[in-house]
Amino acid sequence: MLIGQASINLTANILSALLGLLSVFVFTRLFSPHDYGVYLLGVGFASVISVFLAGWFRNLVLSGHARNDGTEVRGVVASGFAIVCLTTPLAYGLARLIGLDTAAALAAVALSIVIGLFDLTQDLIRARLMAFSVMRGTLVRSMGVLCLGVAAALLSPTGLQLLLASAAACLFAIIIQSRAAWRGTVLVFDRSELVALARQGLPLTLSLTLLAISSVTDRFMIANLVGPADAGKYVAALDLVRQTLMLPAMSTAAAFFPLAIQIHARQGDAAVRKHFAECAELLFSVTLPAAIGFAMISWHVANVVLGADFREIAAQTMPVVAIAVIFQIMTQQYLHASFLLSGRNGFYLINTVAIIVANVILSYVLVQSHGTIGAAWARLGADVIGFICALALTRIAFPVPLAAGRLGLIMIAALLMALAVGALDKELHVSDLTACVALATTGALTYAALCWLFDISHARRRLRSGFALLRARRANITIGPNQ
Repeated sequence: MLIGQASINLTANILSALLGLLSVFVFTRLFSPHDYGVYLLGVGFASVISVFLAGWFRNLVLSGHARNDGTEVRGVVASGFAIVCLTTPLAYGLARLIGLDTAAALAAVALSIVIGLFDLTQDLIRARLMAFSVMRGTLVRSMGVLCLGVAAALLSPTGLQLLLASAAACLFAIIIQSRAAWRGTVLVFDRSELVALARQGLPLTLSLTLLAISSVTDRFMIANLVGPADAGKYVAALDLVRQTLMLPAMSTAAAFFPLAIQIHARQGDAAVRKHFAECAELLFSVTLPAAIGFAMISWHVANVVLGADFREIAAQTMPVVAIAVIFQIMTQQYLHASFLLSGRNGFYLINTVAIIVANVILSYVLVQSHGTIGAAWARLGADVIGFICALALTRIAFPVPLAAGRLGLIMIAALLMALAVGALDKELHVSDLTACVALATTGALTYAALCWLFDISHARRRLRSGFALLRARRANITIGPNQ
């Protein structure tokens, strides 16, 4: 069941990411940088507010609804969410304070409400292990944003229309999922129960909200210091890098912590540290070459995916952001496992606050002095600081290993791959799409050969095991019909 659920969720994430890339491809051609910037600022603001609106109820849904033993939590969740939504006038005032105009602020607040409700709806379905229904909701929303966004562009290509189209897509997905998630729900306004829920949900809500704030700080800094148009260009590049690089890293890291819990419970600290050492090497061996390779071909990627008005800034910022993603992934997908294993959940807050403070200070200084490219360098600096801070906190929580020798081999292999890709790029005189395919293929083959040569992540052993398993399965298939 675990593998089946994980496979369905991974498929949903991949398809959603592909639809997201297609949306970037389409929207950066249909909307001006200014209007696309207004849309991205509204979405960024809505993502933060929606986390605040829905975060209170995540633990209750996971711990109560997931039991599937008749425990009913949906009434409390629905009434609690309705009460929290009464704070949205304050959210409107905050949106105006950070620079959104009246119409965009109202649209962003509406979008935050439907995103929060959509997330809760998906959580209720996910808690009952209805993976196909979760995938359906995810894809309906992604496809709805794309289709309604195109319709909005044909009607009136403004950032406001695109925000409203996104809100409508989320609302449609909620309606599609409402029967499975909310059928038979009765609102429960029990004051003591709601107060207890608020107290229980405060730490998680605060952590998730701060994490969301850390991801959107730079776009608002650009919007206020340079303008919404440059914010649109920057965030289009940022999202392109994240959607390309984060998915394989998150998929690689998905099994790290559950296995670590089992190993720690059965075999103790020494065994789990050995497991973490292998995890760090595997995660780094996937993340580093992908990020460096993306940085090397970022100009070609920008020309293929983004509209003409977005390409110049994207080509300047994407290599820097790609390197920043390395530190972000190693922090969130590896070092944070130390906090979970040790139960030091407060360290999440410390690490996230450190990243936010660093990002605000660096963004203000570097955007003022270097413009939009300064935001990319600020993000790199903030992620490096976040990595160092998390690494220091793991020494207090649960020390996780970073084998310098093994990770150094990965770095050497990635740099040799980059030299091969760079040398070929100078000799190519083809279209950007052809160049992307040729350079990515060359990079992958070169790195695979170096993995075998350096035995990165025990590539030789894993490959031999894979071939042995394949031969065994073929033998079973051959023997089966003969019997």
